[in-house]
Amino acid sequence: MNEQLARASLFSIIEGGHTFWCAEISTHGALTVYNKLLNGGYDPVKYEKLIATLRSTSGDKVLTEIDQHYARLITPADSDWPEQLNDLAAPPIGLIVKGNISALHLPSLAIVGTRNPTSYGVRIAGDFAAGFADREWGIVSGGAYGIDSYAHKGALIAEGVTVAVVASGIDINYPAGNTRLFAEICESGAMVTEFMPGHKALPNRFLTRNRIIAALSKATLVVEAAFRSGSLRTARDAAEIFRPVMAIPGPINSPTSEGCHRLIGERAAEIVTSVADAVEFVGVN
Repeated sequence: MNEQLARASLFSIIEGGHTFWCAEISTHGALTVYNKLLNGGYDPVKYEKLIATLRSTSGDKVLTEIDQHYARLITPADSDWPEQLNDLAAPPIGLIVKGNISALHLPSLAIVGTRNPTSYGVRIAGDFAAGFADREWGIVSGGAYGIDSYAHKGALIAEGVTVAVVASGIDINYPAGNTRLFAEICESGAMVTEFMPGHKALPNRFLTRNRIIAALSKATLVVEAAFRSGSLRTARDAAEIFRPVMAIPGPINSPTSEGCHRLIGERAAEIVTSVADAVEFVGVN
């Protein structure tokens, strides 16, 4: 057993984004945590099921399973690991990446927002994605319907690079209607997940993956979001690691802009009304 295989084993059995285990492994290393689990270093009653699963798990088989989906598991020990993820309090144990791994190392803007955008939001998401892609920045989003999709498409139309951080296994195209979009993303960019193949997209997984969207990016832009939108979680995740947050204002009577207005009103985001505003605020060279 070595660090890579220990990390692969733990990655496969621990839910992505688990605050305690991600922090433990980041602090002490996967091999130490692996051995400590098997040798009674953690409460054997409390973690009985986890320990039993670990004993029957092979790191080699985990890596083979991932490889069968034309993807790769990267970890902090790899030269391809995006070091900006280490700013998180609970960095991912690893990431499964499909496509062009170098896309994770571009200076990037996260663009997030509602799944039910107005025509205004659709246009803004595409324009800002294209504007930053023209400046050789990557665009990071979550691959969902709505603002996410239009941000990815805006980057691709501008012949730029975009990364989709998904909340399911790399083998599950969720939502199914974006299957073709995911294939196009992987031609120059990448799909990324911290969930093993076969894992379905669940509500809590969307929330935990948001921190990865924020951490992969130098700044986050919220285009349209309801008052309690999950996109506000991404904005909070970005702020917690001291990354700039921007928001697009909308009509005062538009429910899809209430979240953006909330961020602006609470001074949790900088108001931007053009690509030039955002470029200046973020400091694009």
